[in-house]
Amino acid sequence: MLTSILIVIFLAALIGIILGISSIKFKVEGDPIIDKIDSILPQTQCGQCGFPGCKPYATAIANGAADINQCPPGGDEGIHKLADLLGVEYKPLNAEHGEPKPKSVAVIDEKTCIGCTLCIQACPVDAILGSAKHMHTIIEKECTGCELCLPPCPVDCIDMTPIEENAENWKWKYPVYKIDKSSERRVS
Repeated sequence: MLTSILIVIFLAALIGIILGISSIKFKVEGDPIIDKIDSILPQTQCGQCGFPGCKPYATAIANGAADINQCPPGGDEGIHKLADLLGVEYKPLNAEHGEPKPKSVAVIDEKTCIGCTLCIQACPVDAILGSAKHMHTIIEKECTGCELCLPPCPVDCIDMTPIEENAENWKWKYPVYKIDKSSERRVS
C-alpha cells in the first residue's frame, strides 16, 4: 500500500516537472502592443473597419497594415488614444468606414418578428435570444450596437435605440485644455 502511494506521488511530481519545463520552453508570447491597441478599441466587433473584429484590426494597426482612423464606434476619442499610444499624428475618422454615432442598442419589435434566426446568426456577440419560428429578443447588456443584425432581417423588425445617459452608464468627459507655453510667467 505504501509503495503504491509513493509511486503515485513520484509520478505526479515527475509529470509536474515535465509540464513546468515544457511551459517554459514552449512559451508563446503575444505582442503587448496589440493587446494595448485592442484595449483602446470599443470591442463592438462590428467590422466597419474592414476587419472581422477588434483584435484583427488591432493586429493590422500594430503591423502597419491599417490606419488608426478606421473605427467609427471608437470615434475621435479612440483615434486620439491610438495616436498617443503609437506616437503617430492624429487623423480624422475615415468617412468610407462610417460616421460616429451615439452608443445604441438593438430593439426587436416582437410582434413583427417571424423567428427566422438570421439576426442571431449575424450577431457577433450572441446578444440575441430566440429560436426558429419563435420571437427573438435582445439581451441589452450584451448588445454592442454594431448594427450587423439590421441587414439580414427580412421584415425590418429591428431598430437601433440610442442609450440615454443615466447614473449607471454616465462617464466623466474630462475637459481638454491646451497649454500655451509662451504665456507662462517665469519666476526668478
